[in-house]
Amino acid sequence: MSALPQTIYPVVDSAAWVERLGAAGARFIQLRVKSLTGDALRAEIATARDVSKTFGITLVLNDFWREAIDLGIDYVHLGQEDLDEADVTAIRGAGIRLGVSTHSHDELNRALALAPDYVALGPVWPTKLKQMPWAPQGVERLREWRGLIGETPLVAIGGVTLERAPSCISAGADSVAAVSDFILHPDPEGQIRAWLAATTGHM
Repeated sequence: MSALPQTIYPVVDSAAWVERLGAAGARFIQLRVKSLTGDALRAEIATARDVSKTFGITLVLNDFWREAIDLGIDYVHLGQEDLDEADVTAIRGAGIRLGVSTHSHDELNRALALAPDYVALGPVWPTKLKQMPWAPQGVERLREWRGLIGETPLVAIGGVTLERAPSCISAGADSVAAVSDFILHPDPEGQIRAWLAATTGHM
């Protein structure tokens, strides 16, 4: 049984998307806001938090750990660069769970030293959303990570589509994350249902 809330993990850029995908059945959503700062950022996060409570969503906030502490967010997701600046002791002290991105064995060792609540591996396949310094990891690397991290939950991310998601679960991922396959799809609500079916085996 996965320790994560759901086998699918949409990554979105606004509280409106949290609400829309939550209404469709998503229960594990990351808010990754890049375009706001200051009061506008805090307001967006607070709205996403309130929407998440309404739908029973476990909300993950990318990067902004101080705001997560102040606003009572469930999880913080940190990239390796974020770890340089983040106060993990303060995050833990606030009762916030932690997810960490990894792309290499060195990064995995660094992440595991923090006893994270999940480890993310990516990009599993090429992704168009941002330039990645790392080559695609492939499904075999997911299997390797599964063997290395023991009981720590594993998230697959990067280039994952509806068709590819089941292979990530089969390789040992507990949850599969995506951005464009949800928010750029003409039927995002239908994608939530289809991803859930594909990753749990329930049609």
